[in-house]
Amino acid sequence: MKNIILICPSAERKKWIDVFKKLMPNWKIQSLKNITNYNLIDTALVWNHPRGVLKKFENLKLICSLGAGVDHLLSDPNIPKGVKITRIVDPLLSFSMSNYIIMAVLLHQRRFDKYNDDQKNKIWDHDSNPEINLTIGILGIGKLGEDAAIKLKNMGFEVYGYSKSSKNIKGVKCFFGDEIKHFLEKINVLVCTVPYTSETHNLLSKKLFNKLKKPTYLINVARGKVQNEKDIITSIDKGILTGAFLDVFEKEPLPSSSLLWSHKKIKITPHIASVTNAEAGAKQIIENYERNLKKIKLINEVDIKKGY
Repeated sequence: MKNIILICPSAERKKWIDVFKKLMPNWKIQSLKNITNYNLIDTALVWNHPRGVLKKFENLKLICSLGAGVDHLLSDPNIPKGVKITRIVDPLLSFSMSNYIIMAVLLHQRRFDKYNDDQKNKIWDHDSNPEINLTIGILGIGKLGEDAAIKLKNMGFEVYGYSKSSKNIKGVKCFFGDEIKHFLEKINVLVCTVPYTSETHNLLSKKLFNKLKKPTYLINVARGKVQNEKDIITSIDKGILTGAFLDVFEKEPLPSSSLLWSHKKIKITPHIASVTNAEAGAKQIIENYERNLKKIKLINEVDIKKGY
């Protein structure tokens, strides 16, 4: 079977090849380097592909994103029209993402920056107020955002949510549509979990920050192009934001020249909040491949109009 091609960064290729060899030893997955006949390919497994390359595959029937995000696909103007696109929705992604968000919230809530500085300076400050009172807002109540909202609520935090459409989460007041102003007025921690679309491009910018009623701590685990890094720095320096915990960036890897690296009130991690488990992802891809052959409904199919 030579009708499948894997297109991804070379650093990730081996893990995917190994897991498909284990699960589907009869699959002979091709690469851009060794392909001889583009017309034989009907399924593409893709992550951060070279722009325009997919239009060479004229008989493509299915494109499988190797992660939860699909902005790397939908941002390509030459993506073949009418081809079904799927993404990976892995319960382990929610587990890892929620753990990361909880970590970022607790480090802020327990004033860890202060105590880290105190340790460096050998200061014993037995503060009678070691915790900050937080009201947390989850911007983007999809599967990942909902999981984080529920877990934070169960920890005792006051949690609000916002999404484009109406959502119902027990114990979490959810705003939607044109209610974003009311959502932003409630919170002092903003956790961004929105998908990247044309509508969310540059969403985390001064236009949004200026609607905040309280100095607010920003946590972004969505996509780098959702944020305006210049506006984040400016808003922190003005006191609109109290700081930021960022896992994603406008350009990745983050250039060494970026001012984010050295800002005292910004925490940086290299896009590791939640990483797709290759075996779990491969099982979903295999199922969708077989479903597509049988012409039955795919799992986690992307709504191209919505962008996710």
